[in-house]
Amino acid sequence: MLIDANTPSEYLDQLEDDWRRSKLLEIRDVIRAQAPELEESIHYKMLGYGIGDDYVFHLNTQRAYVSLYVGNISKIDPRGEFVKGLSIGKGCIRFSKSVDAYSTRIHELVARGFEMWRQGNDTEC
Repeated sequence: MLIDANTPSEYLDQLEDDWRRSKLLEIRDVIRAQAPELEESIHYKMLGYGIGDDYVFHLNTQRAYVSLYVGNISKIDPRGEFVKGLSIGKGCIRFSKSVDAYSTRIHELVARGFEMWRQGNDTEC
């Protein structure tokens, strides 16, 4: 879903009040807890998390899932420990209605990805 917003609060205000909104807020909480120094803004018509023009994570709602874009997952989690049981693409993790983000190891993936990014390591696709 493309949301035309200029600020994160506008983005959140335009989300439908359904499970996707709740799921996005769960994952947003994880990002904020694991990488509190990242600024939240709108980037590529989705929530972006970074410092200045350098982004490390993006978060967006789709029709059937919420996507967390982290760059190249295999660079962050080479053995797939943090994303086991989740639906993943090369650079995104798809959270469906039935997945409780708090019960996954996504917080570890976010923390590791943020730490790698902060150290200047390549996490991009």
